[in-house]
Amino acid sequence: MGFVPFSFIDLVDIILVAAILYWIYRATKGTNAPYIITGIIVIYLVWVVVKTLNMELLSSILGQFISVGVIALIIVFQPELRRFLQMIGMRQKQFNFISRIFSSGEDPTETNLAPIVTACREMAATKTGALIVIGQQSDLKLITEGGIALDARISTPLIENIFFKNAPLHDGAAVIEGDRIVAAKCILPVTQSDVPKSYGTRHRAALGMSEISDAIILVVSEETGGISIAHGGQIRRDIEPARLMQTLQRYLNVNGHRKRGSARRREVAE
Repeated sequence: MGFVPFSFIDLVDIILVAAILYWIYRATKGTNAPYIITGIIVIYLVWVVVKTLNMELLSSILGQFISVGVIALIIVFQPELRRFLQMIGMRQKQFNFISRIFSSGEDPTETNLAPIVTACREMAATKTGALIVIGQQSDLKLITEGGIALDARISTPLIENIFFKNAPLHDGAAVIEGDRIVAAKCILPVTQSDVPKSYGTRHRAALGMSEISDAIILVVSEETGGISIAHGGQIRRDIEPARLMQTLQRYLNVNGHRKRGSARRREVAE
């Protein structure tokens, strides 16, 4: 008697809200978003207080602000919301039936890894910085349209020429789809996650790209010559050049099984 009713469902509700708020904080850490969210929460709490105290004028003003708050949030957090939805979609591939419905049904051309691996080994030996995106199922048009179109067959000399220090295309990423280098000098989204300070711009961009797509991103460090691979929001650093081919094939193994399965189904249908 005299206490606010509190049930097990209320406890679960509070825990879930706390978990969501903590996840939002982790996802937006390092940006201005936490400060904006704090300001919105303060305004909301003030509105609750003035409404409880029957302060009609102030309550009406703050109420109008709260009523358009959702639209304001969408405008202010447009980049963060887009990244958030992309991350959810990427992590729920098993339910991504929409992309399967609108897909052409044709298997993509397999990427020739040999010239890529050779180029990365040689650039690592000379400490030539490089950032290479190997596309898979995700649509990379937004990335390639911001770069310089090439549409050239993959070759070791071409990759090395792109990332040659004085070359006009070396600053940015080269995007590979199938057996073609689609574009170079592409700007990748930088991760907003909490990463070590030792990570350079290339490593942060590789992580950011891996968070919003299923692409495999290769990084050659200009400072150390180390080779790294980013995929699925994770990055593996300092890969032995001699094991680079094996490591890449392991990352591509899942898609390889999928392609072979599609080919077998097509043969059966024929």
